[in-house]
Amino acid sequence: MSATGGSKAIIAALLANLGIAVTKFIAWAFSGSSSMLAEGVHSLADSGNQVLLLIGGKRAQQQADKEHPFGHGRVRYVYAFVVAIVLFSIGGVFSVYEGISKIQHPHALEVWWLPLLVLAIAIVLESFSLRTAIRESRPHKGTSSWFQFIRRSKAPELPVVLLEDMAALLGLVFAFIGVGLTVLTGNGLFDGIATVAIGALLVAVAIVLGVEVKSLLVGEGANDDDVAKIETALLKSQDVNRIIHMKTLYLGPDEFMVGAKIDIAPTKTMNEVSVIINLAERRVREAVPAARVIYIEPDVYLDPNADTPSTSSIVMLSSD
Repeated sequence: MSATGGSKAIIAALLANLGIAVTKFIAWAFSGSSSMLAEGVHSLADSGNQVLLLIGGKRAQQQADKEHPFGHGRVRYVYAFVVAIVLFSIGGVFSVYEGISKIQHPHALEVWWLPLLVLAIAIVLESFSLRTAIRESRPHKGTSSWFQFIRRSKAPELPVVLLEDMAALLGLVFAFIGVGLTVLTGNGLFDGIATVAIGALLVAVAIVLGVEVKSLLVGEGANDDDVAKIETALLKSQDVNRIIHMKTLYLGPDEFMVGAKIDIAPTKTMNEVSVIINLAERRVREAVPAARVIYIEPDVYLDPNADTPSTSSIVMLSSD
């Protein structure tokens, strides 16, 4: 994912959320609607999340150093994980607590038209923010479904913004229904129920984000398409008989490491092996530009089904 595309979606969401948060808090102050308070806190939490994503993207651009020889790309995963925690703790838990309190002590709304007006405007603004996130995500999504894009994307920013915007839009709809029913019936119970629904929605989104980002933090390998391209590039040379084993690991959203052990004829000289490996690395980078860190180890493949005990032990050692 390009940093530009992600930043556009994040900035659009940030500006929308800041404006929406202010209007929601004003509407809450005049009406006393718990849904508006929950939505105001939600928008404020989202604004903080977008700031965190921007900071993470900026810090990930730092050059590699002695303490971080593979760069700082994975810091974007750390900030995305913090976003999930903030969304859960501040947005979700607070909304559930406030909703339960309103259900226990319901009261009619004052200046009832103000929260409905604010929610209608917020729905329009949030729709524009979501549209921007969708437009910026489409080039990276390719032919995958939206679920697959969120599930498999190695860059956390766009999936985070997409999920936040979708949750925000649904939350606004919940709040509009809750406030509308409260106005029609005069019963504040519906406002409290809508607030709990908003909180439950935020908790669910936070859990999904946490699970997905946790997988990236632990370490994910390249997708099947990239692995197939790398294997094809390595085996393109007649001097490479086979790939004994290969592993990949994402160092950040835009780059991953490749470690491969390849079978080369034992009759090759050191100079010839060096040329074979250099050419193999060049072909891999041409096939998959994201494979920026490549380690290729030459070896001689030994049949694991060989009868000789000494041969078997050598195979076991060479396969580690």
